[in-house]
Amino acid sequence: MPPTDPTPPTGPTPPTDARSTPPPVPAPRPAPEGDLPEGDLPAPRPTPDTDVPSPRSGPEAGSAGARAAAGDELTERERSILAFEQQWWRHAGAKEQAIRDTFGLSATRYYQLLNALLDRPAALAAEPLLIGRLRRLRASRARNRRR
Repeated sequence: MPPTDPTPPTGPTPPTDARSTPPPVPAPRPAPEGDLPEGDLPAPRPTPDTDVPSPRSGPEAGSAGARAAAGDELTERERSILAFEQQWWRHAGAKEQAIRDTFGLSATRYYQLLNALLDRPAALAAEPLLIGRLRRLRASRARNRRR
């Protein structure tokens, strides 16, 4: 009888039944900590010179014109909202509680800020995949409401 080798084979592992072992689900990533303003404080108003819309900027020129003059950069709060939105939630209500804990905002106000953020070119430049996915979801929901 030949001697047996005690070391296991080093080839690929045999396939297992995918139904018996579900893939691991990663926990949501925590939102980055930063200097977030307490509560729902409005952003400081720009100086009157930068708040004047240009004649060619159209009906939405108020705050968009001020952002364009300021370089259209995302604030720390907006970046943290985008980072927060990249997380996945397993249970209903968990995200709303995390919104209150993280930002000190109601869920309604958070989604108002997020919706405005989806229309910002700077947000698209910072997180193109996330913004594209959220815009598609928003358009799909708007189509379903019109039916």
